[in-house]
Amino acid sequence: MISEREFLERAHLDRGTLEIWIREEWLIPNSAAAERAFTEMDLARARLIHDLRHNMGVNDEGLDVILHLIDQMHGLRRALADALTSMHERKPPTRGA
Repeated sequence: MISEREFLERAHLDRGTLEIWIREEWLIPNSAAAERAFTEMDLARARLIHDLRHNMGVNDEGLDVILHLIDQMHGLRRALADALTSMHERKPPTRGA
């Protein structure tokens, strides 16, 4: 896990921007500990958000759509992987002797 302070440094964000991104639910930190913590995936997502906004000119509404679609894609990939694992774990039916 990455501390909030380290996350801000590594993502090159100021606290105000981070608060906005959390409010918009573009980032959802782990709040289980006393202090908010982030993952490497959160860091990659922050970099993606930055690239989309600053390098590609995507506005906030566009970011909402893009991030939602990315989340859906990852959910579908996870579901497909689970289904494939389940299929591989099944034993093939035995044929009558």
